[in-house]
Amino acid sequence: MTDSPKPFHIVFLLFDGITQLDFTGPAQVLCRIPGAVVHTAAKEIKPIQTDSGFAILPSTGFTDCPQADLLCVPGGFGTRDVIQDEATLQFMRDQAAAARYVTSVCTGSLALGAAGLLEGRRATSHWAYTGLLEKFGATHEKARVVKDGNIITAGGVTSGIDFALTVVAEIAGQQWAESIQLSLEYDPHPPFDSGHPDVADPDLLAALLDRVYEKAAGDLADIIDRP
Repeated sequence: MTDSPKPFHIVFLLFDGITQLDFTGPAQVLCRIPGAVVHTAAKEIKPIQTDSGFAILPSTGFTDCPQADLLCVPGGFGTRDVIQDEATLQFMRDQAAAARYVTSVCTGSLALGAAGLLEGRRATSHWAYTGLLEKFGATHEKARVVKDGNIITAGGVTSGIDFALTVVAEIAGQQWAESIQLSLEYDPHPPFDSGHPDVADPDLLAALLDRVYEKAAGDLADIIDRP
């Protein structure tokens, strides 16, 4: 009889204003690690409002959350509140201290930075916010997934699926990761070639920056720079 795999505890930090795909994308992959046990942790056990018009109910509060083997911090516009909340930052520090992997998706890397977990590390974030990483002593590396020791940061939103497959391959082998990729039919062929500033139409990029990201990144910079 084959022994059951040892439990592998995966903790996702949830907070109001989270970008749900930052969480649900990697969760869909990581939950298939042999022995995976997924926990969704929030400061309060109440419906967490996502950026997509629906809420997620966390499974645990900070105090009762098991120790993570893998901690994942998603991003979203709610990151601005996370980086100002000492209880949430301390939860990340406490979990990171014994976690095998400390990970983030999108602007979740800024939350890791605010918790003091990126000092001297290479990291990435959503393309509109990578310039803020240096404020936390990190060096931006231009890649969808950046691994520096046990710290793994993913770029914007969909990059979370890539990071998750990378971790699965390291834990359970490339063939297992490939089987997950196949089962999810993760074979992207986007209808438009506009998924990164390097390839997007310059006018489209300028308009998006003006409409959303220049103000959002500026607001975050102001919060980070406060004494």
